[in-house]
Amino acid sequence: MAIAGRAPVIALVGCGVMGRGIAQVAAAADCPVLLFDAREGAAREACDTLAALFDKLQARGKMTTAAASQAKGRLTPVTALRDLATAEILIEAIVESLDAKRQLMAALEDVVPASCLIATNTSSLSVTAIAAQCRHPGRVGGYHFFNPVPLMKVVEVIDGALTEAWVGDALTALSHRLGHRPVRARDTPGFIVNHAGRGYGTEALKILGETVADVATIDRILKGAAGFRMGPFELLDLTGLDVSHPVMESIYRQYYDEPRFRPSPIAAQRLMAGLLGRKSGRGFYDYAEGTPNQTPVTSASRPTFAWVAPGHNHVQVTDIVRASGVPLSATSDAALCVVPLLGEDASSACTRLKLDARRSVGIDAVFGVTTHRTLVATPATSDSCRMEALGMFTADGAAASLIQDSVGAVAQRTIALIVNIASDIAQQNIATPQDIDAAVTLGLGYPQGPLAWGDAIGPQIVADILSTMLAITGDPRYRPSPWLRRRAQLGLSLLHPAAGN
Repeated sequence: MAIAGRAPVIALVGCGVMGRGIAQVAAAADCPVLLFDAREGAAREACDTLAALFDKLQARGKMTTAAASQAKGRLTPVTALRDLATAEILIEAIVESLDAKRQLMAALEDVVPASCLIATNTSSLSVTAIAAQCRHPGRVGGYHFFNPVPLMKVVEVIDGALTEAWVGDALTALSHRLGHRPVRARDTPGFIVNHAGRGYGTEALKILGETVADVATIDRILKGAAGFRMGPFELLDLTGLDVSHPVMESIYRQYYDEPRFRPSPIAAQRLMAGLLGRKSGRGFYDYAEGTPNQTPVTSASRPTFAWVAPGHNHVQVTDIVRASGVPLSATSDAALCVVPLLGEDASSACTRLKLDARRSVGIDAVFGVTTHRTLVATPATSDSCRMEALGMFTADGAAASLIQDSVGAVAQRTIALIVNIASDIAQQNIATPQDIDAAVTLGLGYPQGPLAWGDAIGPQIVADILSTMLAITGDPRYRPSPWLRRRAQLGLSLLHPAAGN
C-alpha cells in the first residue's frame, strides 16, 4: 500500500482516551476517520467530544474555522465492524489483553479487505503474538502512541516477526502526516521507550533500598545534578505504582530475569499497601498537604584545611574548595580529605589512597559539580567532617546533598545504567541510535537522549563507571554492554557510530 502524498481512510477500533487521541490527530491531518467501539454509543460520544474539542481549538486560535469544520466532518461513528470495510488502515486501541486483541483480529479479517493494514496500539504485548493467529499476519504491525496523543509527538512503529516491510513503511509515512516522529523498532519487550526507561526508576529504587539517601534527596540530586524535570519518585507517584510496578515486573520477566531490569521489593510492598502515589493521596510522598517539602540539609561549618585527592575533575573540585575560603593543604595529614569519585564508593577510594576515612568525604566528580554537588560519606566519616564538607561545598551558593556511601553516588550510577541499556538496545538492533534517542527524549522527556548523553560524558568514562561498579558490587546489572565497551575502546560516538556490531 502506498499512502505517501494522500490521506488514507483510517478506522479506529476502541474509543477510549487513546483511540480519541489518534482520531483527533488523524482527522486534523485530512484523513477520513471511521470510529467503532463495542460499547453502544461510545463511538458517537467520541465524535461529539472531538467536535467540541475542535471548536475549542478554533476559539483559541489554534485552528481556523474552516480547518475545525473540515476536521469534524471527517469523523464518522459506525455501529458495527462490517461498517469498517472501506478502511485502508485500521488501528485498534482496545483493552490491553492478548485474548481480546486476538479475537478482534479474527473478526476484522472477515470484514476488511486483504489490502487493509491492521495496526495495534499495544504498549506492552507482543505484536507477533497478536498477529500469529491471523490468516494474513504479514499486514499486522505495532503502532504505539503515547498519551496524550496530540502532545506526545512520538510514535513507535513496531515490526513483528511476521510483519512485512511495507507495513512499517506505510505507518512511518502516516506518522509524518500526523505530525509525529516515527521511531522504528523490532518487536521486543518494552519496544524502545518502556525498555530504555527501565534504568531511571529501578536504579532509584535500588539506591533507596541500599539506604544511600532518602526519597527527597535522590529526587533533588537527579533534578539538580542531572537535569531531569521530575525526580524518579515524583514520576512514580505521578504515574502510579499500580501502573509502573507491573511494567517493571513484566519487562524483567519477559527478558528472562535480566539483572539490568530487576524490580524492587520496595515498590511491590508499597503497591500492596495501596501507596500508589498522587491518585491515592500518598505514595513516596504524602500529598495530604499539597506539594511535599524537599528542603535540603545545610551547614555553616568549615574545615580548617582541606586536601583534594587526584582524580576526575580534580582541578575543578580544587577551584571550588579554594573559592570557599578554606585553605588548601599540601598533604592529607590533619586535613579534610575530598576524594573525586568515578564509579567508586568513598570507602574503596580511601582504602586505595590510604586515607583516614574519618576525615574523608567523596564527591561526584561528573554530575552537578557546578549546580548540585553530591557528597559521599564513608561509614567512618565523623559527623563534624560531614558538616564541614557540606558547608564548604555550599559556600558559593550552590546546592549540595550529603549521602551515605555508594558506588557511583546517585547520578553517576543512574545515568550510566540509562546509557548502558540504550547501548544494549542498539546492540540487539532493536532500533537505530537516532531512533533510540528520539524515542527517549520525546517519549520520556529526558534532558537528552541516552546515547547523546553518553557522548557528552564520554563513552570511556561511562564504561569506566560501569566497570568499577561491577567490580565492587559483583552485580551483573552494571556489566557494560559490548556495544558501549567497543565504541569506548575505539573512541567512537554512540549516537553516530561506525556501522556494524
